[in-house]
Amino acid sequence: MGEPAHQDVSGAAADTSLSQSPASVPVVQPAVRSSVQAEQRIVAAVEAVAREHGEPRFPRRYVLAKRLLDVVVALAGLVACAPLFLILALLIKLDSPGPVFFLQERVGYRGRIFRMVKFRTMVANSGCLPADGVHKRPDDPRVTRIGRFLRRTSLDELPQLINVLRGEMSLVGPRPEMVEIVLSRYQPWQYQRFLVPQGLTGWWQVTGRSTKVMHEHTEDDLYYIAHASFWFDLKILLRTIPTVLRGHGAF
Repeated sequence: MGEPAHQDVSGAAADTSLSQSPASVPVVQPAVRSSVQAEQRIVAAVEAVAREHGEPRFPRRYVLAKRLLDVVVALAGLVACAPLFLILALLIKLDSPGPVFFLQERVGYRGRIFRMVKFRTMVANSGCLPADGVHKRPDDPRVTRIGRFLRRTSLDELPQLINVLRGEMSLVGPRPEMVEIVLSRYQPWQYQRFLVPQGLTGWWQVTGRSTKVMHEHTEDDLYYIAHASFWFDLKILLRTIPTVLRGHGAF
C-alpha cells in the first residue's frame, strides 16, 4: 500500500516531529479512585509526551475543513439514519432486557475523558474488561444475537455521530481507547496518539481492524498523524465503506 499524499486542503504538508522511541516520561500508574483522577493522570502524561516529542502542527485551513466535514456529515447522518435508529432500538429491546445505548468512558483529545455512545451489543451490566484486557473477541458469550449483527455490520458505531457533532470525536482519527487500558498498558510514547482528535474510523481500521487489540495499533495511529490531511481523511472515509461491507475483523 503506497504512502498517502502529504497534503492539506490546498496541498500543504503537515509539520510533525512525532517519535516512536521510548521517552523519559513517567509511566501512568493504574491505581485511580475516580474518573477525575484518571483524566488528570492521562492529561499530564499527554502533556509530558508533547513536551518530549513536540506537537503535531497542521495548517489552520485543514483544521477548519476537518471540523466542517465532521459537522456536515454527522448532522446529515443522524437525520438520514433516524428511521434506522428507531428500528435498531426496537430490535435491541426485543432481543434482551436493558438500555438501547451503551455509554462508556473513553480517552479523547489531549487525554480528556468523555462518554462514547454505541448501540448496546451485550447483555446488560457486562461492560467490565476481561482479565486478559481484550474487550472484543469473536466468541464472547456476552454478545446478544442482535449485537452480533450490529458488530458485524458496524451499525453499533453509528450513534458516535453524536460524539462527532458534539466535538468529542472526529470522523477520522485514532480510535478512542478505554480508560483502564490507557492507565495500565500504555507506554509513554503511545500517548502521542491523543495529540489529535480521536475518530469514528481511522487508518488502522481500513488496514487491519480487529486483527490486533487497539493499543497495539499505535504505530498506525502515528502514521496517520504524520500524514494527516483533508485528502487523506477523505481517502480513509472512502476506504471505510468497503471495509465495513466486507466485515473483515468485525465481531
